[in-house]
Amino acid sequence: MIDELQFPFLAEKGHVISLVGGGGKTTLMYNMAAHGARKGWRVLTATTTHIQQPPGEVFAQTDADLFRLWERGSYAVAGTPAPGGKLTAPPQEQLERWMAIADLVLIEADGAKRMPCKAPAAHEPVLLPQCDIVLAVAGTSALEKPLEEVCFRAELAGPLLHVPGNTLLTPALLAKLLASEAGGRKAVGSRRFYAVINQVDTDERTALARQTAELLKKQYGVPCVLTHFEEGERA
Repeated sequence: MIDELQFPFLAEKGHVISLVGGGGKTTLMYNMAAHGARKGWRVLTATTTHIQQPPGEVFAQTDADLFRLWERGSYAVAGTPAPGGKLTAPPQEQLERWMAIADLVLIEADGAKRMPCKAPAAHEPVLLPQCDIVLAVAGTSALEKPLEEVCFRAELAGPLLHVPGNTLLTPALLAKLLASEAGGRKAVGSRRFYAVINQVDTDERTALARQTAELLKKQYGVPCVLTHFEEGERA
């Protein structure tokens, strides 16, 4: 469940929020979108790379689709259909026009092949100029496991963290990966930046997530939110 005490910017209209990383960012995006829609806002979600097609009838390809969804109190997902049940980025002109009339825009800005954490490639993330907030997401299922098993593009994460691929990913290493300007904070610049630790669903994972959040705050000055979504809330 989304909480505006944890995500205070969701109480404000006008933000363009990009989500990067792994471990549930699509689920987080759609739950944030549903939260905004319940407030009566015109919420637009999209991707600048690839995304799984959303559940339900929320996909908009035309202006008529967009306004029909907003009028019935739903968020709208913009994109171009792709093989494998995916969506790619919508046409740029359409996206910019729709963004200009939305109250809240949420954009998935990179991919992680459904792995719980990642290191960005040279072409990632794709942050639009309008973006003012970036959320770097990771899942607790990555912690205390070999980097090469849980990190998308572990061959990039290892050198970034100065560890071999078989190193167990500790809270300290995950915090460093999320906060790094070559990792979760890449290309953020002066935008507002938050880390999100997802999959906080057991006592053990909660303890590890809290350790990571404390390190992010104390060592890197990065605010961190802990989240968990039930089965029916997941994308």
